[in-house]
Amino acid sequence: MSMTSDNDLIGTWKLKTYIVEIQSTGQKIYPMGLHPQGYAIFTANGRVMFVLTGEGRLPAKTDAEMANLHKTIVSYTGPYRIEGDQWVTSVEVAWNPEWVGTEQRRHFQIHGNEMLVTTTWRVMPNWQEWGMQRSILNFEKVQ
Repeated sequence: MSMTSDNDLIGTWKLKTYIVEIQSTGQKIYPMGLHPQGYAIFTANGRVMFVLTGEGRLPAKTDAEMANLHKTIVSYTGPYRIEGDQWVTSVEVAWNPEWVGTEQRRHFQIHGNEMLVTTTWRVMPNWQEWGMQRSILNFEKVQ
């Protein structure tokens, strides 16, 4: 169990990897590519903001391309609290309206300037066709 304090989270974290593990098969995939982009920002007053995007995103020229861009972004914000080895975000604004008003739980471990984050098992709105899954993310602290 992580004995991390709120102070260890405060700052700006750069996304390094985004892996999805599919519960039914154990398969691990990189839905955001091998080089995703994004940041998680934790403030001293208890707010977190995520903007995570897949590699190689291009401006959309058609409605279908615009809809497909939705699969390579995760973005939300709200106040967070620490519960043991998890932070819990009360989502106020999100890229997907299904998340607004929900609580999002994330297990985390910090080692130096690296943070490993694991979601709970759930059906992610971006990749519903894979069924139950969890995300495994690696971040590097940059500020």
